[in-house]
Amino acid sequence: MTDPIADYLTRVRNAVMAKHKVVEVPASNLKKEMTKILYDQGYILNYKFIDDGKQGVIKMALKYDPKTKEAAIKKLIRVSKPGLRKYAGYRSIPRVLNGLGIAIVSTSQGVMTDKEARLKKIGGEVLCYVY
Repeated sequence: MTDPIADYLTRVRNAVMAKHKVVEVPASNLKKEMTKILYDQGYILNYKFIDDGKQGVIKMALKYDPKTKEAAIKKLIRVSKPGLRKYAGYRSIPRVLNGLGIAIVSTSQGVMTDKEARLKKIGGEVLCYVY
């Protein structure tokens, strides 16, 4: 697999479109940090890291509106790709839907949202947009 982050986003996107309650994704440190951000921002209900002796698995419970059955995650868009990396200084980190969505940014101080990166005044690689 050449792009594990795109695979992670695609698995979550497909599970949301198929209205699954739980999705399992192969684990890595970057994916764990992205999952924590999705949980903290309210896009997923819960998550669990399962150590299977090899790579490990991330199990995520997806979040839906109880009345309309609409998913909390509307779109997951990969920004920086292996063939074309997208970097941004803290002044030029894009706002997603005018601040309603989030951009996940990989910085020298770890993976964080666009808002955190602007507050800490650090730029980095813009991994994806979530809204």
